[in-house]
Amino acid sequence: MHRWIKNGAACALAAAGLLPALAGAQAQPARAKVFLSMSYVGNDWQAEASNMVKAMAAHPSLANKIDLQVQVAGPNAQKQIQQINAMVQAGAKAIVIFPISPTALNQVVRSACAKKVLVFAYDGEITEPCAHNVTIDQEEAGRVTAQWLADKLGGKGRVVMVTGVPGTSVDTQRTDAAKKVFAKYPDIKVVGEAVGMWSQAVARTELSKLLATRSWNDIDGLWMQVGCYTANAMQLEAGRKPGQLLPCAGEGSNGGRVQMLPAGTAADGAAGSYAPMGAPRISYASPPYSGALALKLAVQALEGKDVPKRVTLPLPLVTNDTIKLCQEGSWAEMKAGCNAFKPSVVQNPGWFASIFSADTPEVGLNAALSAQPEK
Repeated sequence: MHRWIKNGAACALAAAGLLPALAGAQAQPARAKVFLSMSYVGNDWQAEASNMVKAMAAHPSLANKIDLQVQVAGPNAQKQIQQINAMVQAGAKAIVIFPISPTALNQVVRSACAKKVLVFAYDGEITEPCAHNVTIDQEEAGRVTAQWLADKLGGKGRVVMVTGVPGTSVDTQRTDAAKKVFAKYPDIKVVGEAVGMWSQAVARTELSKLLATRSWNDIDGLWMQVGCYTANAMQLEAGRKPGQLLPCAGEGSNGGRVQMLPAGTAADGAAGSYAPMGAPRISYASPPYSGALALKLAVQALEGKDVPKRVTLPLPLVTNDTIKLCQEGSWAEMKAGCNAFKPSVVQNPGWFASIFSADTPEVGLNAALSAQPEK
């Protein structure tokens, strides 16, 4: 009787607004404020990586724990520094960063760490020791792909290089490693070099400039951080046949990978340059899920779990011998090893195909396409 009276009184007070309703009497803990700090966003990879971070934040395993806010600095280190300072002042508990520079952010990151803010960089590195880094081995990416091209050319030939976003650790490490490989071959000549900004559109513009003073016949191979898909399309436009395409070492865009499939492979919606043609390729990628994994690790660290300061992701490498078309793009298919998607599923040929990781089952195809987590 006494317990009933007490509970009844509580319900009456709740109805009067003086106590929370019994069903919600246990207040939910406040969500931690987490920021995504993006620098350069003018390419497909950055948009896709951002989608996967947002999808991870929306997954039921994290949605009630964090409040994710996104800011874009552009390719300007000073603006990114100012934004990070503002994030700390706004009460950030963790900041996930694609850094425009490996060193320019060190002081602001050190200051954030001193205020107990966790800092996780993805793809690009931050050299400040308190920061966590989630990345592939960028030097390996440059070295392996350049060696493939050197072998494909038999150690001699004229090579054009299209690089990425200057100043980032990603671009510097890849490009330097590739040049060291080419330097071992006296008969390999780099006859053209351009800054591609990791953009298919910029790659087209820069290749057009190079071709104003030479023809495709004056080039034997291509090393491109982004742009093999576009380079193949341009060669077809110039009248070359699929069997005449130059070997290209470059990015993991879906369009480029579909081109790698043997001619005649059934790929729904494939047409024109976005079609299987057996293009000679090695395709690698910085996986766009790296930001999502960085966010997941940041939340684990906020919960007091031990997480490594450096996570080096496996380097996705695909050749003409290992290309495999996904039929539906399901998680099970990707786990089984498919590494390219039908144009009917992924309409943008610049979209990156290396989205699978056993460490991030929360995000898959829908996450990369439209920021929707796995159910």
